[in-house]
Amino acid sequence: MKYLIVLEKSETGFSAYSPDVPGCVATGKTEAETESSMREAIEFHLDGLKEEGLPIPEPSSKSAYVEVTA
Repeated sequence: MKYLIVLEKSETGFSAYSPDVPGCVATGKTEAETESSMREAIEFHLDGLKEEGLPIPEPSSKSAYVEVTA
């Protein structure tokens, strides 16, 4: 499965979340570290859902940029 993650710059590095996996977040000092941590967090979260017999959320979020005049 392929989930959209949102990476955000923070004062100490980066944070990430996935709109399709509520409550699943990760942090890191670099974008690459944060992306890797988020991948592990999502896998761990999905494993927990499977063990509890709960449904696995389907990836459905999309992203786009819009250009505006500032």
